[in-house]
Amino acid sequence: MTLPSFLSDRPLRLGTRGSPLALVQARMTAGALCARHGLAPDMIETVVVQTSGDRIQDRALAEIGGKALWTKELDRALMAGEIDFAVHSMKDVETLRPPAIRIAAMLPRADVRDRLVGAASFETLPNNPVVGSSSPRRAAQVKRLRPDANVILFRGNVATRLAKLASGEVHATLLAAAGLDRLGRSDVGTTISLDVMLPAPSQGAVGIETLSDNEQMLALLAAINDADTYDCVMAERSVLKGLGGTCHSPIAALAHMQGSEIALRAEILSADGREVVSDGCVLARGALDDAEDLGRSLLQRASPELRALFET
Repeated sequence: MTLPSFLSDRPLRLGTRGSPLALVQARMTAGALCARHGLAPDMIETVVVQTSGDRIQDRALAEIGGKALWTKELDRALMAGEIDFAVHSMKDVETLRPPAIRIAAMLPRADVRDRLVGAASFETLPNNPVVGSSSPRRAAQVKRLRPDANVILFRGNVATRLAKLASGEVHATLLAAAGLDRLGRSDVGTTISLDVMLPAPSQGAVGIETLSDNEQMLALLAAINDADTYDCVMAERSVLKGLGGTCHSPIAALAHMQGSEIALRAEILSADGREVVSDGCVLARGALDDAEDLGRSLLQRASPELRALFET
C-alpha cells in the first residue's frame, strides 16, 4: 500500500482523550498501524485533546449535552486539520455523526460484559444498597435486579470511581470489563453474565475516525479494520438509530457473528427497571435497515410511559 505523501514531512497525528484508558486505546491503534504498515513508532504522534466530558464530572451527560461531550472537540480538531485521525470508545460516540467524518475502522472487540465491583453478586449486596453509576442503562438494570437499590451519579475515569468505592461512598459500582482488562485490572470485580445484564451498544469496541474525503487515511485505516467487530457494532448502532435513543434512554444491545450472519439482541427499560422490552433477530451483514427495524419494533411494544423516554 502506498503510504500518505505527507509522511515524508511529518508524522501521522492521532487525536485522543487524555484519560488513562483512552491513551491505552490510542497506543493499541498506533501499534496496529505500525505493525500493519511497517511504520516506525515515531511516525505516529499522539495529540491529547481535552473534551468537555472529561472537564465536567459533577453532572450526568444527559444534562449537559450527551455523548457529543466526548467527541465534539476531537471532531473540531479533525475538521481543522490539527489531527489526521481520532480514536474513540465506540459506546461514547453519538449515533448520528457529521457527514464530513467517517468511522473508518474498529479494532478487534474486547470483552463486552460489565463487572460488578464491590460485591460478589447483586444478591450479596446489603439491603437498600447504594450503587454508583452514570449510565441510565446500568441504573435501570440494577433497579430491575435489586428494586431496593439507590443508584447515585458516579462519574470519572476508572481510577477515580474505584477510589470513590474504596472510600465508602457506595456499596458497589459497575465498570466495563474491556476497560479494566486494557488497564491491566482483570482482577477487579465479578463479571456479570450476558443473561443478567446485556451491555451498552458498542461496548468493548475501539473505533477510529477520519475525514470522509481523506482517501489516503481511509485506506491506511481500512487495513487494520476488524470486519466482524465493525459489522456487529454498526448493527448495534443502527438499533439506536431506530429507537432515536439518547443518553437519557436505558438501552442495551449486542450483536455477534453467527456463521456468515449477525445475531442481534436488544432491550429497552424503564428508568426503574420495572418494564423491559427485549427482542432479537438474525440479519445479513450490512443489513442495517433490519437493525433499525428491531429498534422501532421494541418501541411499538413498549408502554406509552416507556416510549416517552425516547421522545424527549
